[in-house]
Amino acid sequence: MVSAERLLAFAAVSFLLIVVPGPSVLFVIGRALAQGRRTALTTVVGNTLGAYLLVVAVALGVGSVVERSVLVFTALKLAGAAYLVYLGVRAWRQRGALRAAFTGGEPSRGGLRTLWEGFAVGVANPKTIVFFAAVLPQFVDRTQGHVMVQMLLLGLVFNIIAVACDSLWGLAASTGRDWFARSPRRLSLVGGAGGLTMIGLGVTVAATGREG
Repeated sequence: MVSAERLLAFAAVSFLLIVVPGPSVLFVIGRALAQGRRTALTTVVGNTLGAYLLVVAVALGVGSVVERSVLVFTALKLAGAAYLVYLGVRAWRQRGALRAAFTGGEPSRGGLRTLWEGFAVGVANPKTIVFFAAVLPQFVDRTQGHVMVQMLLLGLVFNIIAVACDSLWGLAASTGRDWFARSPRRLSLVGGAGGLTMIGLGVTVAATGREG
């Protein structure tokens, strides 16, 4: 099994990746501002399920295919980048819609829909895809056997840290809803900034080489 040293090292690397806000965090914050705490936490659960599906895929051998194939790696990277840009453009175009969420002009999303959208963002997060495909396997001790179990365990550690950090972001954002609600301009700036950030992330991911 995975040694305590490897687990701690992987946890530290995972924390450094997770603590930097990425598309999943921005998505959670946006949902927290628009729909509140419950929706934000449901989105976090969806994100986590999507991320863990990536862990399972890597454990089943997809990670080695991605790691060895420039074509597959590039296709995944560009698909993730395109999805980020799409989300960013949509957020920018709908930056005034957050006001409707506070005034009742926008219907609340159902729990299953919220869960699914969080799952979609989690499973398509290019930062997570690259991390699980290229970094996670390096912490597996193949001399100990049970490689798949080790990967699933490491992935569980990653997701526990992600749930904690993303939930804190969501709770913090939901706490600040009242302040944002008092000003349509603030809401518009939040939506616009989130959209531009996601577009920037998408462009960065698309331009990043294999080593990045």
